[in-house]
Amino acid sequence: MAAAAQKKRLGRGLASLIGERYEEEGAGRVDDQRTVPLASLRAGRFNPRRDFSQAHLDELAASIRERGLVQPLVVRPVKGEADTFEIVAGERRWRAAQLAHLHEVPVVVRALSDQETLEIAIIENVQREDLNAIEEGEGYRQLMSNHGYTQDDLAKVIGKSRSHLANTLRLLKLPESVQVIVREGKLSAGHARALIGRPDAEALAVRIVSEGLTVRQVEALTQEPAKADKRPKRAGEDADTRAAETELAEALGLKVEIKPGRGEKGELRIRYGSYDQLEDVRRRLLKHRDT
Repeated sequence: MAAAAQKKRLGRGLASLIGERYEEEGAGRVDDQRTVPLASLRAGRFNPRRDFSQAHLDELAASIRERGLVQPLVVRPVKGEADTFEIVAGERRWRAAQLAHLHEVPVVVRALSDQETLEIAIIENVQREDLNAIEEGEGYRQLMSNHGYTQDDLAKVIGKSRSHLANTLRLLKLPESVQVIVREGKLSAGHARALIGRPDAEALAVRIVSEGLTVRQVEALTQEPAKADKRPKRAGEDADTRAAETELAEALGLKVEIKPGRGEKGELRIRYGSYDQLEDVRRRLLKHRDT
């Protein structure tokens, strides 16, 4: 893809990425919606997600049986095979639909390149918070290695801070045995980052899980203070405040600042670099409002 076309895409949301190709090629339509048999669909080659919780699939299948599949899958045609499609976004829904014994599902068919397919797969999963940190890092690495993205450009595409991107990529330096523990959800990204470069990373990972150590305890154990601790200490700031800033920054992928005031009062500041990042924060804050 030409550099100009790639720059045009930066900072755009998932919907823009999905519909963009038809618009650029002047196809005269934004989508091709239809219903296809489950047997006509294939798992996506570029889906960064590798781990599918059986319990979550069973829950989604139960919902599909009761309400049907509301959101269509995004697919692209398989070259050389008539009426066969590769899943771009929605593989978890496809798997759950099989458990629910559906025979066909609604899809949106797109003519997408490998690069666009990977972009959409990563962004959809990141927005849905469906990836573990290792899967997320592998997806970012693939975009950078195969499609020439810089960290700055990729951060704009996914709507995350460059520091979040860099920290996620660093997790791929961990031993495979530790990465497996992160994939299984037993070790958080914050815990795992403290183990990067340590010869005893696997033994420490096992200890963290068995003893239920916090990120702060692990940082003290490894004598590698968190990045936030290296900043000049602000007046009225304590270790708990800095730890809270770090945890929120890791969760949001954005810079977070807590300014204590008098008594129990204070300010929470979240810095964003684009409207997409602001929308992501708004969505997260309102996620459980009606639950």
